[in-house]
Amino acid sequence: MGYKTIMPLRKEMLVTGEVYHIFNKSIAGFKIFNNQADFSRIVDVISYYQKEKQPISFSNFIKIKHGFSQKSLTEGIVVEIIAYCIMPTHIHLILKQLKNNGITAFIGNILNSYTRYFNIKYNRKGPLWQGRFKNVIVENEEQLLHLTRYIHLNPVTGYLVNKPEEWSASSYKEYLSGDSVEYPICNYSDFLPMVDFSYKKFVDDHISYQKEVVKIKDLIVEN
Repeated sequence: MGYKTIMPLRKEMLVTGEVYHIFNKSIAGFKIFNNQADFSRIVDVISYYQKEKQPISFSNFIKIKHGFSQKSLTEGIVVEIIAYCIMPTHIHLILKQLKNNGITAFIGNILNSYTRYFNIKYNRKGPLWQGRFKNVIVENEEQLLHLTRYIHLNPVTGYLVNKPEEWSASSYKEYLSGDSVEYPICNYSDFLPMVDFSYKKFVDDHISYQKEVVKIKDLIVEN
């Protein structure tokens, strides 16, 4: 009798064409974004690894990124970035997968790239992130709209700023200013009905409520 080959369990496959809320945090709540340079680095890494194949090195990308046309930045991408927020200990991304395995490859690249940067800069060794990223599928437009508000309010409910526009490491300013932002990396126009809609009011009106929800969660959920 021959031996039966036991296949390893496959990790959950994300579906191409679907939108996901992606979340990952640092090990033991370790602060991994300490200053503006760190926040800028992860945003640049997120933009750089959207492409399946990077035509230039990351260092050259940083030097000349403002010289790229928006079209050249979005050609050959594996994920579409709908929204993001970078917090001191974790990241939120809303992504649409455009190619099979696109989100997994993209997240792997940005987490590994930032880990290398952080370990060199702060003279440390070892992993930085708490295992595999978490994902939740976004099922409809209404859910997506409320989710963007939730992640844009994270810095406010975390008492880092008083208003979401005061936090530079998120896509909120892109939502308010659109094409006038110097270097936009998000595409939300294909997903959200922003015409004749006050997104700022939609977010601001929810600040107090979301703060209260976070307080209640802290009281009833063991950290």
